[in-house]
Amino acid sequence: PNKCTFFFQICFLLFAVLYIVSYFIITRYKRKADEQEDEDAIVNRISLFLSTFTLAVSAGAVLLLPFSIISNEILLSFPQNYYIQWLNGSLIHGLWNLASLFSNLCLFVLMPFAFFFLESEGFAGLKKGIRARILETLVMLILLALLILGIVWVASALIDNDAASMESLYDLWEFYLPYLYSCISLMGCLLLLLCTPVGLSRMFTVMGQLLVKPTILEDLDEQMYIITLEEEAIQRKLNGVSSTVEYQTVELERELEKVKSKKTNLERRKKASAWERNLVYPAVMILLLIETSFSVLLVALNILYLLVDETAMPKGSGGPGIGNASLSTFGFVGAALEIILIFYLMVSSVVGFYSLRFFENFTPRKDDTTMTKIIGNCVSILVLSSALPVMSRTLGITRFDLLGDFGRFNWLGNFYIVLSYNLLFAIMTTLCLVRKFTSAVREELLKALGLDKLHLSNNPRDSETKPSANGHQKTL
Repeated sequence: PNKCTFFFQICFLLFAVLYIVSYFIITRYKRKADEQEDEDAIVNRISLFLSTFTLAVSAGAVLLLPFSIISNEILLSFPQNYYIQWLNGSLIHGLWNLASLFSNLCLFVLMPFAFFFLESEGFAGLKKGIRARILETLVMLILLALLILGIVWVASALIDNDAASMESLYDLWEFYLPYLYSCISLMGCLLLLLCTPVGLSRMFTVMGQLLVKPTILEDLDEQMYIITLEEEAIQRKLNGVSSTVEYQTVELERELEKVKSKKTNLERRKKASAWERNLVYPAVMILLLIETSFSVLLVALNILYLLVDETAMPKGSGGPGIGNASLSTFGFVGAALEIILIFYLMVSSVVGFYSLRFFENFTPRKDDTTMTKIIGNCVSILVLSSALPVMSRTLGITRFDLLGDFGRFNWLGNFYIVLSYNLLFAIMTTLCLVRKFTSAVREELLKALGLDKLHLSNNPRDSETKPSANGHQKTL
């Protein structure tokens, strides 16, 4: 009883910290709207709490793998220390099982409930109110569950049509939910395969925007003078345009915002110290290049291990257990490098996710993100974070054997799927990096050959035309 109480106390403290941090993150991006109706205010508040819970579970799923790796190394370094006896294998196993359980709960129950509850209005003929909206939401959830169950049944009949597989679908808890979560995890791993290489190359641009670049052969005072004149010219145009010409006013306001943003960046570069300009930026770029190259090297070595050793498969061995053997060849230093790479891959996957054209409009904005978009972002981050431990083990970033339902996926034992995943990750990451670092050279070659004019039609502003009174096209 004392161990169970202690376990739940630790879980509660860890989750409380993650929940508070998640709440501040969501409220930072949530749209600050005046809600006059009490009913809508209650619905938004409930959806906000459910989204915060989901984001906290996502953060826990991300932090659980590094926590397990570092806990194993601490137990090996101090096996007889009294103060770390609470850090044992049963605690880590329990945390993995809870993370898997809450991930299923959020993905299949809480987030669909939050979305349908936010969009519900109550059935026609019933008295409007919270109860009517809850009733409609529950009916929609039941219909959604029946739809998903039917899809899985049909897929099982098409793929594996025998009596044993059909009877196993009746076992909801032991087969159906893990099987469904395995499909979601596979989709998350495929999404990570698409997002992470893009994010690894995009990280250089993001860090370049956050840091101050070196001023080599640049006159910041002259650029500041030019941008100030441009700002004043746009401001005079904006003051002289009539309010009836709406499209000209909107266009000038956009240009003014861009000019102000450039002016702010120039002011920041001008105020930066010499060591920040000339030392921090190159050091960070070199560090990013080393981390990216090291991750590709680990994936290449894992491909060789897969070809010569069966135990390199994610389900190849049961593992020595927590606190019995080191998970890294280089001990504590290797474990620290694995943790750094895992966090780097997660940040890169999130950056790559919002860099894809399909998800560009999905990016949250400060104080201007609707609750529906927040729910969609929480679901996406949950899928990515749940697939991160699986991807890290599949790519050979860590040798930590997955615990709980995270390691019960059937496709992890398929040699061809795992090998193809590693090959695609290495090839796509290499191509993205080569494309990133050769973009300037390609642009100069196109200019030298005169082919850069072919890209003028891709400018969306050039394609916006308006017919004038005499039949000619006028560019807006």
